[in-house]
Amino acid sequence: MPLAMNTDVFITCAVTGSGATQDRSHHVPRSPEQIADSAIAAAKAGAAVVHCHVRDPETGAPSRDLKLYREVTERIRDSDTDVVLNLTAGMGGDIVFGGVENPMNLNQDATDMVGATERMAHIAECLPEICTLDCGTMNFAEADYVMTNTPGMLVAMGQMMTDLGVKPEIEAFDTGHLWYAKELVKQGVLDGPALVQLCMGVKWGAPDDLNTFMAMVNNVPDDWNFSGFGLGRNQMAYVAASVLAGGNVRVGLEDNLWLDKGVLAENHQLVTRARGIIEAMGAKIIGPDAVREKLGLQKRMPR
Repeated sequence: MPLAMNTDVFITCAVTGSGATQDRSHHVPRSPEQIADSAIAAAKAGAAVVHCHVRDPETGAPSRDLKLYREVTERIRDSDTDVVLNLTAGMGGDIVFGGVENPMNLNQDATDMVGATERMAHIAECLPEICTLDCGTMNFAEADYVMTNTPGMLVAMGQMMTDLGVKPEIEAFDTGHLWYAKELVKQGVLDGPALVQLCMGVKWGAPDDLNTFMAMVNNVPDDWNFSGFGLGRNQMAYVAASVLAGGNVRVGLEDNLWLDKGVLAENHQLVTRARGIIEAMGAKIIGPDAVREKLGLQKRMPR
């Protein structure tokens, strides 16, 4: 197939994530102040969108605390740096089973399953331009952990996003997730054209080889917008691959901790490196206002 390179690219910076990275790098932000400051620095470096989770400020553990989300939102909105805010709505769908012989004896400390309204509470209050919708259930690396997003849950959460006027970023970890995303648009739960994030190399979803990546790209409808990312050492390779395939890019400490071998990264450094790759390819970086116009987004203050 001929190349359809994107020449007007936006960068998303995934600032902190919910993975157990807080003790592997001192640059992973924990407190709302650190998360907001890192997001603002990434925006100054060229990220038009910042994707934010929150963490317990003391332990660094992932959190769903609405107060933490609100503080991050207010700090970013009150700054002098404009950026499109993308908050996760992926928390609250974690089941950790009790092992192969007693699976229903759930690991209660690690399991975090709540209803759609609770999973969306911080979105309803903070009103970001974008929030994520993990569009399927998946075995997720660990032996007994399942990331759980049933069709019923996705319909409920997707309708809430539509009703709130918040753009869902469909997180597609495999081809079936794209298939169901198209069904949600067909049903009218989500508005089209949709926005998709192609998540490559997350165990045990789509592997991060180019054949699989292009299979994912070729399943994105022509009028939708997409970004793509790879993990770890492949993060920058996927910057180039996604632009060549016609998409946008995501970098950040959620997906990769390293700038170079033995050199821990900061978010703004990863954005700067991605920007250099994109501009060296002959494309240009677009800013938050252009992204809002492109995706039909509305910037609002929290309630």
